[in-house]
Amino acid sequence: MWLGLGITITFIIIALFAPVLQQVGLLQDPTDLLSNVPLETPNFSHWFGTNVRGYDVFSRTLWGSQAALKVVVLATLLSMIIGVPLGLISGYLGGKVDRILLFLMDTIYTIPGLLLSITLAFVLGRGILNVAIAVSIAYIPQYYRIVRNHTTSVKTELFIEAAKAMGATTTRVLSRYLFLNVIQSVPVLFTLNAADAILVLGGLGFLGLGLPEEVPEWGHDLKEALADLSTGIWWTTLFPGLAMTLMVVGLSFIGEGVSEMFNPRFRNKNKS
Repeated sequence: MWLGLGITITFIIIALFAPVLQQVGLLQDPTDLLSNVPLETPNFSHWFGTNVRGYDVFSRTLWGSQAALKVVVLATLLSMIIGVPLGLISGYLGGKVDRILLFLMDTIYTIPGLLLSITLAFVLGRGILNVAIAVSIAYIPQYYRIVRNHTTSVKTELFIEAAKAMGATTTRVLSRYLFLNVIQSVPVLFTLNAADAILVLGGLGFLGLGLPEEVPEWGHDLKEALADLSTGIWWTTLFPGLAMTLMVVGLSFIGEGVSEMFNPRFRNKNKS
């Protein structure tokens, strides 16, 4: 988990300070292609070389972390904000509301996540918010199911019955008594979905359905670098792919660590 935190915090720092580094002249404009020679090998002027269009690969790799983090944070937050309340309402109320929501979420869940994201991205168009919405839809059923199942088991506890007997409204029961008791697994799912969202974003960018072309994004850069591999030009593919891999690994490690923290079996094992 500490290794994952270190990797993720490094990418966050890079994303935050990339504009500052560009302003002081330590980082080239990632959209500047007229000042560089295309397909230049890594050197002191261009640490990661240049790609087929003349973009500085080092600059675009660092700036790509900013676009990735924006989409990932927006996508996971949107799916959590929608999925958690729906799971609470469905599990607590039951009846027709539960059956309708369960049918809807099962329908979404049966569609492969990447296929659903591709379809929505094609309909919504390019842009950070549009891509975040397209990515988030596939994760909503996961939050819904976890929260709904926990709510169904917790709502019969004595403290819930006591709260209702004292006149607590449905909104108060959901927000004060149920919410904190059913979200233990949400942080784990959040980090694992964030790692998966990086790959989905890369897939959308590779297919040309992600962010606008002027925005540095790893998937789009890998698409443009695909033809270079057959000619022995390795740097245009290596560095964006390595950055994407490292961010996915970092977020996955955090998810595994958080899972062990919330799992009583692992806690007891660590204490012993």
